[in-house]
Amino acid sequence: MNDVIAEIRKDYIYGLAKRSERADGRALDEYRPIQVEVGLIDKAEGSARVKIGNTQILVGVKLQPGEPFADAPDTGVIITNVELVPLASPSFEPGPPNENAIELARVVDRGVRESGAIDLSQLTLPDGKVWIVFIDVHVLDHDGNLIDASALGALAALVNAKKPSERYGYGPDEALPIKEYPIAVTAVDLDGEIMLDPSLDEETIASSRLTVISGLQGTLAGMQKSGTGTLSTEEIARIVKLASSKAMQIREEFFGGSTDG
Repeated sequence: MNDVIAEIRKDYIYGLAKRSERADGRALDEYRPIQVEVGLIDKAEGSARVKIGNTQILVGVKLQPGEPFADAPDTGVIITNVELVPLASPSFEPGPPNENAIELARVVDRGVRESGAIDLSQLTLPDGKVWIVFIDVHVLDHDGNLIDASALGALAALVNAKKPSERYGYGPDEALPIKEYPIAVTAVDLDGEIMLDPSLDEETIASSRLTVISGLQGTLAGMQKSGTGTLSTEEIARIVKLASSKAMQIREEFFGGSTDG
């Protein structure tokens, strides 16, 4: 019975897509409502909760002094982890991170790292140690498009964070040296129609998904393709253009003047 219902739902969504429509009434390039709150975790150096529609994630940022990597002694360290809380989705199970959690962590980490969001050269300490930045993403409710919500939450938490210098005897606390604002925008292909911010139903039945991470000047910081379907060069170019434009809107709405200079 469940399989029959799933097929009916799939046919319904595909039928809407052929008319350039969506089940929730959005335009193909329209996001669900986005909410961002920061500073929610007192014991974290930075934190943010992001909601995109019914999808909800919580990100905490912690910093502590530690040893740098041997091949990069003059730069700080970023470590990103993702926890798929079982209560967030029937598909999430307790235990070690599965491949979905690992992929999500890698995409979030890549966006921060490859964009140069944090000036890691400014995270050195006078005793030869560096600041280690832990980004912990907790998925609280999964209704599609976890990547965009998690990436936005990570950025908001980093912007909210301060180096706990006073606690460790390094002087007054300071904001993290943020120099770039990468935004992830995800699109799916449904029967040739490109949709941004897929719901869980759309994401589940889509043949392919492409996430584009772009910075302030539209520079690409990362791309992630998943799904068994293929995307033509023209489709990829179209998604990149759509994603860069949408990223600018999201960045302006939630970070505004903080991105100036």
